[in-house]
Amino acid sequence: MARAGTDLFPTSDVQALLAGRHGDPFAVLGAHPAKSGWVVRALAPQAAKAWLVVDGAETAMDKVHADGAFAARVATADKPAYRLRLEFPDGGGQIIDDPYRFGPVLGELDIHLLVEGRHLRTFEKLGAHLVCHEGSDGVHFALWAPNASRVSVVGDFNHWDGRRHPMRLRHGAGVWELFIPGLAAGTIYKFELVDAGGALLPLKADPYGHYAEVPPKTASVVWDLAPREWSDGAWMQGQAARNDRHAPISILEVHLGSWRRVPEDGNRPLSYVEMAEQLVDYVRDMGFTHVELLPVHEHPFSGSWGYQPVGLFAPTSRHGTPEDFRALIEALHQAGIGVIVDWVAGHFPRDAHGLHRFDGTHLYEHEDPRKGLHKDWDTHIYNYGRTEVRNFLYSNALYWMEQYHVDGLRVDAVASMLYLDYSRQPGEWIANEHGGNENLEAIGFLRHMNEVVYAEHPGAMTIAEESTAWPAVSRPTWLGGLGFGFKWNMGWMHDTLRYFSKDPIHRRYHHDDLTFGLLYAFHENFVLPLSHDEVVHGKGSILARMPGDRWQKFANLRAYYAFMWTHPGKKLLFMGQEFGQEREWDCEGSLDWHLLDDHQHDGVRRMVKDLNRLYRVEPALHQLDCEAAGFAWIDCNDRDNSVLSFVRKGIDSDDICLVVANLTPLVRHGYRIGVPADGFWHEIFNSDSHWYGGSDVHNDGGRQAEPQPWHGQAYSLALTLPPLAVAVFKRAR
Repeated sequence: MARAGTDLFPTSDVQALLAGRHGDPFAVLGAHPAKSGWVVRALAPQAAKAWLVVDGAETAMDKVHADGAFAARVATADKPAYRLRLEFPDGGGQIIDDPYRFGPVLGELDIHLLVEGRHLRTFEKLGAHLVCHEGSDGVHFALWAPNASRVSVVGDFNHWDGRRHPMRLRHGAGVWELFIPGLAAGTIYKFELVDAGGALLPLKADPYGHYAEVPPKTASVVWDLAPREWSDGAWMQGQAARNDRHAPISILEVHLGSWRRVPEDGNRPLSYVEMAEQLVDYVRDMGFTHVELLPVHEHPFSGSWGYQPVGLFAPTSRHGTPEDFRALIEALHQAGIGVIVDWVAGHFPRDAHGLHRFDGTHLYEHEDPRKGLHKDWDTHIYNYGRTEVRNFLYSNALYWMEQYHVDGLRVDAVASMLYLDYSRQPGEWIANEHGGNENLEAIGFLRHMNEVVYAEHPGAMTIAEESTAWPAVSRPTWLGGLGFGFKWNMGWMHDTLRYFSKDPIHRRYHHDDLTFGLLYAFHENFVLPLSHDEVVHGKGSILARMPGDRWQKFANLRAYYAFMWTHPGKKLLFMGQEFGQEREWDCEGSLDWHLLDDHQHDGVRRMVKDLNRLYRVEPALHQLDCEAAGFAWIDCNDRDNSVLSFVRKGIDSDDICLVVANLTPLVRHGYRIGVPADGFWHEIFNSDSHWYGGSDVHNDGGRQAEPQPWHGQAYSLALTLPPLAVAVFKRAR
């Protein structure tokens, strides 16, 4: 150590920096005033020699430590704008800009807003961003880690050496930042943290990273999310009308990794670019109005289906780049298809490179496992009482809408957020301040999240997967609700699946499973879900749960879907079920597209396509999905024959559809149904059509109403009811 102990480079600072224990590198490195000008200090552990380059002139730097600490004096009045020329032991060399000659990027207002929790777009400031700072191009890194004693950026560019690029701490916000000139998009990086006790933590991926390496690799990747020239302006202008509760909303739920694969190329999943053609064409042809993508957040374990994310701001790199994902959404919008993304704000995995004990403390999660640990999934629960954590999640919700034009967020596992005793035994949870089991912090978070989303993006939608009877989930916060736009109707799903799984001979004893849902159908803005959760973990496919021989299984499936599409509520169907996938869903394999060569499977697909068309074009079937005025029973009491009949109504009183379901394999002739108006009632849909694989029992195009009162109505129809089928009739205007 040639000059240690002088003002060139104090011994204690040299030792701390080279040991990776210095918490304030900018107090030492870079240019600092000295008695006769300035002293410049640099740390370059890989270099044998170093020179200062100022206005083209070079000054040799003293090597004050064998491991690469250098210093030199500069006799100038003004702070020098310098570069470093380094020579390596192998004779090679390079000229670099020293990160420690640059001032901070984050302004005092940024720090103030971050501390107050009023910075709704923290993704614009934290993470890695390509910037031009003080005349130099590079990457600005910023990380919230208030309890760390040292944070460094590491990557291939510095040989993953945490001594090379320690960051500056902005004490007021607990945010570390560093501008590294010369780095560009594609740079692979992580953060190296030392906790308050001096222990080196596992390398961490960037919580705000826009992109990540393809799993199983876990590093973050610098990516430029510069403003895009979008070509979906027509869609975005009409977004509010398409996502409104009066609009037809029919959703195909899609897991991108297993929708379709490429067997001739190692059975790989499709890329975002390939899906922008194949998936878009398929969804458009099928007539679904929206797709819902299982979480696209970056996640280390494919078997989690994306529900254990590490990169909440990064679309998974398994299918391509962020720009490729943007192109997929743009293609969907151009085809008239909305995009909903499953959003996981309830928990995160315990992977070492993720948010788990991020700065050596329980920074993002509750410390007490009775509040901070999901026993079912062995994951952490976010600490919704912490300002920075809430802001992280609010910012993420806006991020997907602003950077990717996502139309809506389906919030996963809301019930697990609302209840402190969710899936816990007595003694395994802590009551709230009032002694109850409600998670008051999570409730406040969800309400404000919805307020933020709808205030910033009035045309968007939020959907709650909430499986309990929590009141007013989809009611405004100013009325005491949680503020969601829609809620999944899990009760309807369980009841109807149970009913349709019964042999028709026993259905008379389970008739209430089909009628009970109408007692609460308009308490919320409901979505009727047959989701991925119903075709995994040994449950089999929807088709596999239908009773009877092969013909009856398909007839039951068609009747179930027809009942679903004519029932009040928006629709959601998991991929593959629209053509009667026979086996349980496998996230590592493709859907069984070869089944479409079979007439029965293709018949189900044809019927779902026609149901989507019918649902879109008939106002009575969608306009009042969420209002009691849009529904009336004709007869819900014929349990002995397992027959149901009801009418659906539109906003215009002349828009009326009659729905009749015969859920036994018997054809019923001359079955009289009361109707509210005279005239000819056209049969506009029949799930027993031969086109769908049925027996083609029908009503010759419709029936003329007769002035014979029935079912409390002034008129009635004498119908032929097809077996295991649903028929829809519309009165001629």
